[in-house]
Amino acid sequence: MSDVLEVALRLLAVLAAFLVLPLLVGQAEHKAMAHMQGRLGPMYAGGFHGWAQLIADGVKFAQKEDIVPAGADRRVFQLAPAVALLPYLVVLIVLPVGPNGFVGQVVDAGLFFVLAVMGVGVLGSLMAGWASANKFSLLGGLRTAAQLMAYELPMLLAAASVAMAAGTLSLPLIVEEFEWWWLPWQAVGGLVFFTAGLAELQRPPFDMPVADSEIIFGAYTEYTGLRFALFLLAEYAGIVVLCLLTTVLFLGGWHGPWSDSLGWLWTLLKGTALAFVVIWLRTSYPRLREDQLQRFAWTVLIPLALAQIALTGVVRVVAQ
Repeated sequence: MSDVLEVALRLLAVLAAFLVLPLLVGQAEHKAMAHMQGRLGPMYAGGFHGWAQLIADGVKFAQKEDIVPAGADRRVFQLAPAVALLPYLVVLIVLPVGPNGFVGQVVDAGLFFVLAVMGVGVLGSLMAGWASANKFSLLGGLRTAAQLMAYELPMLLAAASVAMAAGTLSLPLIVEEFEWWWLPWQAVGGLVFFTAGLAELQRPPFDMPVADSEIIFGAYTEYTGLRFALFLLAEYAGIVVLCLLTTVLFLGGWHGPWSDSLGWLWTLLKGTALAFVVIWLRTSYPRLREDQLQRFAWTVLIPLALAQIALTGVVRVVAQ
């Protein structure tokens, strides 16, 4: 019975983190963009430093009418937000936050499991674009499918270099095998992985499937109210997952001073720093074209990822 209670508490902790952390990232994005772009609105809603902006957004989405287009495939249209959001909850369950079993559920092939489940989330955008009966939504869905060819391969190759270095697919064991001299050794792979992750999340400068200035809001054009909010929540949950996963694979996870007692804090601090980078990129770089993303992926990211794997193989042979 104690084992069942322990599993239940772990899952409740993961659910609480899933509900809280994406909202904190969204609030941080409001504030950071307001400072960087001189936007006054998010800084004054509710008084001190715009503390009520997040509450105002939630109330706004809850009050909006839930509309399903007459020509839409209702079942697929209504299911798409859940398909986009839930994979990130499943991924959080297996991400190790701290040492000594500080994880929802240990999976032996955790890296393989995480990358496979993250790929499912893209289906939410494809379903939304196809089911909306809107040409702009369909175009956004097609762009999402096109981006699959750009980011999926370099992301997998970069993750494979870490698995080779650690000699395991288990995420907790990858962190335990981490050495500080891995930072310069795996730096290129980490950069490729993080960049490909931004393309998967459709974050600027890789937000061509959304492209509000070109195709209204891509696959999400016909969504309103809470269903639209679920897509936004999926985006911020994806940022949390990407930043924590990059921390676990390339930045040593919970390793740091006093990591035995404060390891979870180091993981969260590193993930927070990466989340700020994601926000910073949104305010700093213009959107690429779809052909520019494909060229960037196949001429830059994939060669770098292959070079990283080759370097990892050489280092492993020399170390043995």
